Order: sequence, then C-alpha cells, then structure tokens
Amino acid sequence: MALSKAKLSSLVVFTSVLGYVIVAGSQFSFLHAVLLAAGGFLTTAAANTLNQVLERDFDALMKRTENRPLPTSRLTTSAAVIYAGMTCLVGICLLATFNPLTALLGMLSLIMYAFVYTPLKRYSTVAVSVGAIPGALPILIGCTSFTGEFTMLAIVLFALQFCWQFPHFWSIGYLSYDDYKNAGYKLMPSRGDVVDPSLGYSALVYAVLLIPISGLIYLLGGTLIAAIVSGLLAVAYAYYTYLFARQPSRETARKTMFASFFYLPLVLIAIWCI
Repeated sequence: MALSKAKLSSLVVFTSVLGYVIVAGSQFSFLHAVLLAAGGFLTTAAANTLNQVLERDFDALMKRTENRPLPTSRLTTSAAVIYAGMTCLVGICLLATFNPLTALLGMLSLIMYAFVYTPLKRYSTVAVSVGAIPGALPILIGCTSFTGEFTMLAIVLFALQFCWQFPHFWSIGYLSYDDYKNAGYKLMPSRGDVVDPSLGYSALVYAVLLIPISGLIYLLGGTLIAAIVSGLLAVAYAYYTYLFARQPSRETARKTMFASFFYLPLVLIAIWCI
C-alpha cells in the first residue's frame, strides 16, 4: 500500500469513477464502476511504484519521503519492480475490457507519469505542466470507458481537472519547497533561495479559467443549477488562490491547498447529482 501511495491512488479512482457516472447517467452499471475502479487503482499503483523506484535515492533526502519502503530498505528495488509489473499488467487488462481507447489512455498515463514527468522534475519547472496531463487523464479514462470515444463533455472534464492541478500543486510545492530543493528537484520557479513571488499569479490564471469551464457544463447538457454551483465553487477556489498570489506565505498556501482538496470532489459531485 505504501508503494501504491494508496491515498493518491484512491483520489485517482474517485475522479475516474465520477467521470464514468457523469457520462453514463441512467445507464450506470455497478459492475462497470467496480472494474473501472480496480483497473484504475492498479494502473496508478504501478505508476506510483515506478516513480518510487526511479526516485529512491532522492526520496531519502526529503523529510516527507524518507520513510518510504525503498529508502529505508524495507523492500528491495527488484521486489518493487515486480510489483509494478504485476499491477500494471492486471490494471491495463481490466481497462482493456471496456475498449482499446481506455486501455491506451491508462498506459499513456503510466508512461507519462513514470518515465517523462518523474525524470523531468530534476531539470525543469515544465515538469509541472507535463505532470498535469497524466494527472487529468483519469477522469477522461472514466468517460471513455463508457463512450469508447472522446466527447466534448469528456474533454471539458479533462480541462477542469487539468487546470485545478496548478494551484493545488504549487501551493503544496510552496509548503515543501525546502524539501524539493534538498533533493534537487526544480519543480518551483525560484529567485535565489526563495520561491518566485509571481508563482501565485500563475496559479491564479488557472483557477480563474475554471469559471468559464464551469459554464461549458451547462452548454453541454448539464443543468443550470449544476453550472452555477460549479461556477461558485470555482470563484471560491480562485479567491483563495488570489490571497496566495497577493501575499505568498505558508498560511495562504495552506488555505489554497485545503481549498483544492474540497473543490474537485465537490464540483464533480455537483455535476453528477444536480
């Protein structure tokens, strides 16, 4: 479970299943949802395990990761690689039971996260934008598991989760800046030994983009109430991001981080239920 990053994998499963139930509507199948959750969790577990294999030496340099199984030698690297291979195989096979596109997106997400985003973290802040793609693919995977194709609603939901990630990650990155610096990660733009003050305004741009994206929900068949609720949640998220942009500090970063935890599940549940 530690290799799988169970909490993170569960969030991935949650967004993927919600993507499915939003597009499926009255044609929702409990078995479909269970298979999707299992396939998504195992594929994500494989990606997270490979991430820890590749970063095992750097994880030992950070307080937040120094107690993971590989830096502490509780597990061997070979055991972790075998586990990643097994979970990848089973996870992708489960996703393939829906359609080839869903399996392809699952594999693409794993490859981009483990073999593009993970090594890029040590070289460029572009890694955050690259990592946002596999970070947003789960909800698209949930949609395609039902439709078997890309739809405008699926693309809008992907865009919503893609934009949500930047204030979310950058607020966490601000709080963990020293840890990332010690490990040699270049995820946060900096000026000297501190985070670049303009970071908050970059995050604000993405938070504000969530407001018009919420309006697209209504244009694509969602209810007006769902679009209004989604828009209000986006405004609240943008407000906390604005506070972080105006006065970068641990307090405002923490508030933005907690706002991000609430925003995504609430907005997806609103789109689904209302």
